[in-house]
Amino acid sequence: MGSRLVNIQRRAAEHGRLRTGYTQGNKPMRSSTWVITSHSEEHVRTAAGLWGGDPQSWTPLNSKIEQWRVITKASSIEALITPGDPLNQYNEMWSAGGCQRRCDGATELLTRQPCICARQFGEDWHAQPKGRVCSATSRLNVMLPDLSGMGLWRAETHSFYAASEWGGMVDMVLAGTDGRGFVPVTLRIEPRQVVRDGQTKRFPVVVVELRGITPRQALAGPISTALALDPTGSRAVAAIEAPRPDYLADAEAALTVDDVQDVYRAAHAAGHLDEPLVEALKARAEELKAPAPEAGPGPDEDGAYEVEVVEDNESPAAGWPAVAQPGSKGEQ
Repeated sequence: MGSRLVNIQRRAAEHGRLRTGYTQGNKPMRSSTWVITSHSEEHVRTAAGLWGGDPQSWTPLNSKIEQWRVITKASSIEALITPGDPLNQYNEMWSAGGCQRRCDGATELLTRQPCICARQFGEDWHAQPKGRVCSATSRLNVMLPDLSGMGLWRAETHSFYAASEWGGMVDMVLAGTDGRGFVPVTLRIEPRQVVRDGQTKRFPVVVVELRGITPRQALAGPISTALALDPTGSRAVAAIEAPRPDYLADAEAALTVDDVQDVYRAAHAAGHLDEPLVEALKARAEELKAPAPEAGPGPDEDGAYEVEVVEDNESPAAGWPAVAQPGSKGEQ
């Protein structure tokens, strides 16, 4: 029996869902903040720590499998668009028995018929009440870099308006990155309203926005993973600052003026140079310039010493780094 190669597409595990609504009993409710659901209690509790809300066990409608969810207090969360094509979109109709229709806008894929909704209600079929026609269903796979695990989270919306915006956004990003590398984005729930037939309708729309990078960067090709994870540098780990050296002690231990000047240069390079330190280093250099006392004849009978006066025309500051000349205040 011959072997057969099977093409298995690689895909990260799905950790959970990002939702814009929740159920209260059997009643669906809209949410102005993100609702995060997962089979993992750890993921949900971590999400609650990041974005607020109270984690709770939860069982979806028409399911007996318990999950976890948190209705966060955040209307915006940071995410990464993952390599490949992260978006899929269909017009779908669901019931308790599962998916009844899945249409690509031209063909209903389950029955291979022309679009049923358009045939029944025309081009504005999406204006019909929910349940009578398919809902524009968009699913965007993203990574939440601040949660544990390397899996994906699925953001899902049934908004007709979000469907076109998500598609346009992802198409532009893919045009620049060719589906390679991560792209930092913000997922934001934005309240909107439309007036139709004299009535005002309010609803939330999920907006996908570039985060921390410009369109030029996004369209110029794949960006580095480091930039995608920290596009603004605000999350960079601060380096542990080394303790400030004891420059005065180093100067006291110096044997020559050159040694003191080395201490000066080190302080200047580290940004630790200030006027008091400059004055102290100059004083130490002057001490080292003074000749060491030599043993000579003792005093005469009147107590006087025989000395020779020598004029020194050399400036005390000669040989000192230019930045530390008198009047410079140690600044460069």
